[in-house]
Amino acid sequence: MIVAQEKDALRIKLEGDAVKNVYKKVLVSPREGWEGYVMRLFDLEAEGYTPKHSHPWPHINYIVRGKGILHLDGVDHEVEAGSYAYVPENALHQFSNRGGELFSMICIVPEEGDK
Repeated sequence: MIVAQEKDALRIKLEGDAVKNVYKKVLVSPREGWEGYVMRLFDLEAEGYTPKHSHPWPHINYIVRGKGILHLDGVDHEVEAGSYAYVPENALHQFSNRGGELFSMICIVPEEGDK
């Protein structure tokens, strides 16, 4: 069981050629008792983007703050606070911040998706 504040979670910068200005916080995982799933919060700072990629598991996203683009199988979707999306397994996807403010989203994946 866990009851906590997002502001207190460890913030890890993601590094690599295909990612820019992205930070991750693991909020709930098997360590807290949620077997098989992980809920993360991603912060994309100005001009930030995740890698354009696909993987064999689906994920669920909820936009917490800011505005951005979800590129999903060749189509760009504008998203903002309150938007949500289901990204199917093997779908090519990428999130990017298209505003000057912080873009944050919850991402829930099976445990294998947070290695």
